[in-house]
Amino acid sequence: MSQTSENIADRAKRIYRERLQTTLEQSHLNEFVAIEPISGDYFFGKTLSEAIGASRRKYPDRLAHALRVGHEAAIHLGSRLR
Repeated sequence: MSQTSENIADRAKRIYRERLQTTLEQSHLNEFVAIEPISGDYFFGKTLSEAIGASRRKYPDRLAHALRVGHEAAIHLGSRLR
């Protein structure tokens, strides 16, 4: 991850923790949210692509960081061990 991408992710995660987490986990659990850290605007989607797409439509020249509301990671790779 580039330094720029890492800074964007860090700022977006801070916005999520400090301003959005409690409210969004009550009303948008398991949805994807893309946070544009300069404006603080955020965009929902049922998929990761929808959330990022909504952010790109409003801010085509800015990067956003997406996460899944109520989860540690936006996506999980691999399988479950039994």
